[in-house]
Amino acid sequence: MDIGSKIKRLRILNELTQEELAQRCDLTKGFISKIERDITSPSIATLMDILEALGTDVKKFFNEDVQDKIVFTKEDIYTSTNEDSLHKVSWLIPNAQKNAMEPILIELVPNGKSNIEDPHKGEEFGYVLKGAVTLHFGNKRFKIKKGESFYFKSSQAHFLENTGVKNAEVLWVSSPPSF
Repeated sequence: MDIGSKIKRLRILNELTQEELAQRCDLTKGFISKIERDITSPSIATLMDILEALGTDVKKFFNEDVQDKIVFTKEDIYTSTNEDSLHKVSWLIPNAQKNAMEPILIELVPNGKSNIEDPHKGEEFGYVLKGAVTLHFGNKRFKIKKGESFYFKSSQAHFLENTGVKNAEVLWVSSPPSF
């Protein structure tokens, strides 16, 4: 494990300079620099002080995070078709419910509607890839065409509807996941 570069990464994530971290740990900027460049190693007590200043502890620091999957292919996509509402939803990221946001691709045939989402905490973003849709947000309606987007806090009941004569396709992202 590269302790120095990991400390440096945490320091930068905490928006601290080497000098600020050194002051919080009663060390010198030069010593922090040497640790980050792996020229020297801190004692256990000093490492614990540094980690405390960085908002973590020894257990979390040495617990190697396994990088989650970053790239997803067509084989990862799960699709569901709703014959009654005339729409198809493709979940682009498997198990996205465990993440902070959930992207889907929704396809609406003419007269198709997405499911009605009740008000909930969070925010939603959508980008129309094909066709046009009407966003129903509470008592308001918004016409959104190809190349346009929407963004709102999910404080009202909402759904999409294709009132046009062509198929529509929308990339829709909900945070936190709600689809």
